[in-house]
Amino acid sequence: MKIHLAADHAGFELKERVKTWLLENGFEVEDYGAFEFNQDDDYPDFILPAAEAVAKSDGDRGIIFGASGQGEAMAANRNKGVRAAVLYQYDDDIITLSREHNDANVLSIAARFLSEEEAIRAIGKWLKTDFSKEERHIRRISKF
Repeated sequence: MKIHLAADHAGFELKERVKTWLLENGFEVEDYGAFEFNQDDDYPDFILPAAEAVAKSDGDRGIIFGASGQGEAMAANRNKGVRAAVLYQYDDDIITLSREHNDANVLSIAARFLSEEEAIRAIGKWLKTDFSKEERHIRRISKF
């Protein structure tokens, strides 16, 4: 599985740390930027190409980073086939449900609200959690 990464200035530093962790753990990574800190950048410039890549893939995932993760998830979810979930605090149940019930293929990280340790722990759990494939969840997801 390839992991598509993107971040604006608020998520840049955390993205870089997570990218290192992913590579060290054997994941294939595609980075859509930002590639340097620029406080005037605009998150859609990075998030939209990453989300488009996830939407076109079969089984890839995306991890996107911003201050709150909210705008980033909104941008990503404009792509049919993207199901971005926002994570602004570590919560095992939310992480699990985003995958098991919603088949989230993009995780939007609130970089100003999660520590590096929490983000990496959450991402690790999210990447290991499978979609339940229960009929009711498949039915619900197929409606959008």
